[in-house]
Amino acid sequence: MTTDVNTAFAAEKTAQIESIRNVERRFQARIDRGEIRMIGGDRYEVLTGWDRGETFTVARNTQGQIEQIIANHGLDTRADGTIGLYASSPAWHDLGQIIPGGTTDIDEVLGLSGLDFKVDTVPALYEWNGELREHVDQRHTVRTDTGAALGAVGRKYMPIQNRAGFEFLQELVGRYDVVWESAGLIRGGRRVFIAIRLPETVTVDADGINDLIVPYVAVMNDHSGKAQFQCIVTPWRPVCANTERFAVRDAVTRWAVRHTAGATSQIKEARRTLGLSVRYFAQFADEETALARTDIALRDFHDVIGDLWPLEDDATDRTKTNHAARTGALDDLFRTETERVGHTAYAAERAITGYLDHAAPRRPAKTMTEELARATASLEGADDDLKTRAHKRLLLLRKP
Repeated sequence: MTTDVNTAFAAEKTAQIESIRNVERRFQARIDRGEIRMIGGDRYEVLTGWDRGETFTVARNTQGQIEQIIANHGLDTRADGTIGLYASSPAWHDLGQIIPGGTTDIDEVLGLSGLDFKVDTVPALYEWNGELREHVDQRHTVRTDTGAALGAVGRKYMPIQNRAGFEFLQELVGRYDVVWESAGLIRGGRRVFIAIRLPETVTVDADGINDLIVPYVAVMNDHSGKAQFQCIVTPWRPVCANTERFAVRDAVTRWAVRHTAGATSQIKEARRTLGLSVRYFAQFADEETALARTDIALRDFHDVIGDLWPLEDDATDRTKTNHAARTGALDDLFRTETERVGHTAYAAERAITGYLDHAAPRRPAKTMTEELARATASLEGADDDLKTRAHKRLLLLRKP
């Protein structure tokens, strides 16, 4: 049986054209549904889901058709060229090593995320008049797999190895029905993180809005000498990807360990701290439910943001312009939240946390995109104090 070459070519070309049209239609449908929006040129911002706040660039051919979607993720790349990220579900534009449903094997997580490297310290050397000398009070931290320098530290500094710093969570993974949620490295391995999701979710206002809050424990290790080893308990709201990290009374939400000889034994004490997370989330749910049942007016909301971001009488025109832009952005977020949960203090808090997590201007480091700068600020708790102030201020509006 012979094949008509012209017919086969025409059929193949038709299929290619239809495929291109499908891509264009799906892309436009996402815009129409409000999932993405153009922010200039061929750059777009994701407005919903796990990737909310991230941007990507669309590469087009000479006919103006979409050829490639390029994610501006800013994540580190492993030695084999893959992205330094493990996740139990798609995130960061589906990049990294994804195991649907996750895994309970810490060694697998370390390998997939690129965290299976060790850190050592080497002498700090400098040149003087052609002679190489050692600075006896300083050392440099380096990766033993690549030799890359990570930071300058004091002579008493002791690296907390990634596995030693993270494996204490393995007990929780084994004791409860939880898995490793995500892990990755940023800034060339200077900062690494790993997170697990706790088994019990939190429901705010169980008789009303039924807003779901997901509890996580995240651990961050720093190899640059600029930060401590930290563990945080962090509530996370899936509907908008906000980190709802507020300090509530008598609850421990964060602890830190210095990189010293006794660090490993201190990390083992984390079991006690993590046990307090149950108390934290119980109290967190009570306070959030109280806010959900507190009606407020737009004037009340403006009073709160005025306390958080006061505008001085002698402010410059530029400061006044920035203040007006911030207020406008917060008003838009408050309006969106009130459509779902009513004109409540809870909606106000969601608007403020949403602004801090996704809209507040960030000045990224040279090696980071703005998207990664936002994610890092959220993980490291850059706005925790401001969120706590907002939380306490809104609780004052509760009716007796």
